[in-house]
Amino acid sequence: MSLLELFIMAVGLSMDAFAVSVCKGLSTGRLEARHYLCVGAWFGGFQALMPAIGYLLGSTFEQYITSVDHWVAFVLLCFIGGNMIKESREQDGGEADASFSAKTMLVMAVATSIDALAVGITFALLPDVNIAAAVSFIGVTTFLLSAVGLKVGNVFGLKYKSRAELAGGVILILIGTKILLEHLGIIAF
Repeated sequence: MSLLELFIMAVGLSMDAFAVSVCKGLSTGRLEARHYLCVGAWFGGFQALMPAIGYLLGSTFEQYITSVDHWVAFVLLCFIGGNMIKESREQDGGEADASFSAKTMLVMAVATSIDALAVGITFALLPDVNIAAAVSFIGVTTFLLSAVGLKVGNVFGLKYKSRAELAGGVILILIGTKILLEHLGIIAF
């Protein structure tokens, strides 16, 4: 997996955390450095932890699914991407919660990183994935985008929430399609 592909995947995975951070920014009156560190650490930390766990699970079962690994990666990424696109179309307006308590942040961090668990399984099935570098890159990218999302929400409100989820979903579907087409020999990157 190239650095560009990893970056694109990290941005795609970060879009849920970005969207939730936008909501947090909307509900927070005056932002302080601790707010940026809180959303970045929770969301970035869990976005790094979940693919590592997924990688361990995928590595354990790799011998059983090697012959269909490209289809598994394609289906998982398309499912995650499709779900993100569906969520971007829902008109729920987003729940604005100003709490930065550990309980609140834990629930949101887990909820926004479930898709990263499936991506970690996909990483185990792909050749040439340095898992330590990949999870670090995903975590740092999510940390930064969550902090940016907090500021965007504080300044602009919910205007970009659905667009961020839509973009993230499309990115993951495109990456899944690329993996499948490469394995089938239709394209070569």
